[in-house]
Amino acid sequence: MLRPGYEPLVIGLTLMLFLVGCERNDHLDQKEVELAPGELTWIGEQVFRNECGSRETCLVHWNEGEAFPSLGIGHFIWYPEGVEGPYVESFPTMVKFLVQRGASLPSWLEAIQPFDAPWSTRKDLIQTSNMARVQELRDFLVDTRGLQAEFLVNRARQALGRIVRAVPADEQRVVSRRIEDLLRSPGGVYALIDYVNFKGEGLAETERYNGQGWGLLQVLREMSQQEEMATLQAFREAAARVLTRRADNASNEIEKQRWLPGWLNRIDTYQEPDRP
Repeated sequence: MLRPGYEPLVIGLTLMLFLVGCERNDHLDQKEVELAPGELTWIGEQVFRNECGSRETCLVHWNEGEAFPSLGIGHFIWYPEGVEGPYVESFPTMVKFLVQRGASLPSWLEAIQPFDAPWSTRKDLIQTSNMARVQELRDFLVDTRGLQAEFLVNRARQALGRIVRAVPADEQRVVSRRIEDLLRSPGGVYALIDYVNFKGEGLAETERYNGQGWGLLQVLREMSQQEEMATLQAFREAAARVLTRRADNASNEIEKQRWLPGWLNRIDTYQEPDRP
């Protein structure tokens, strides 16, 4: 049975992805990938499970050790006023997408100018977690889960072309082929969508430890070229190496001691959906 919040996702959404063409590196070919409605729903549910354990209360959350709240099924980052974190902020972009798709914002959320998180600390959010505004925001995020999943697809679509263009010219054909191989199955599409949401594109210079990034760009370049290895397995193994390297390079021990095991568990979910 489908969750009500995912109904907008299953009405024939087509995943459109842009990759660098094989003949000319400056030419973008439009690659169209058709997935069955149930497969698209499965991808949205997987992201929600990864980020929130499918718990609606987790749709408004603030992790220990972080300077910002994480909101929605993709735990989209929203920086408070005056906070300039190293990670790419995604909640304002997601909200803009929802409005463009016809969603009605809570009046207090719509009125925020500039559009910064209204809580300055994790303690501030926790202290107000039962107040009407926070509950209204949570209800809004419950009701728009389908559109949020659509945003994740759109975000991945836009990211792939940028990622391939960022690769050195002599690697673009290989990376483009790896993406195309992943796009041939729901499990591969899910891995691309979830990883972009989970750890970013890998393009931002601020998302580096010791000069080494951890986004989708780095995973695709890290993938093994062994012919006998399935593409999705190669992606999982490359992602595990990239994330382990990030934890090893981190100055905060919480990344290695607490966060890395959860990251690796998440990577293990990059499998094909069970078939009846």
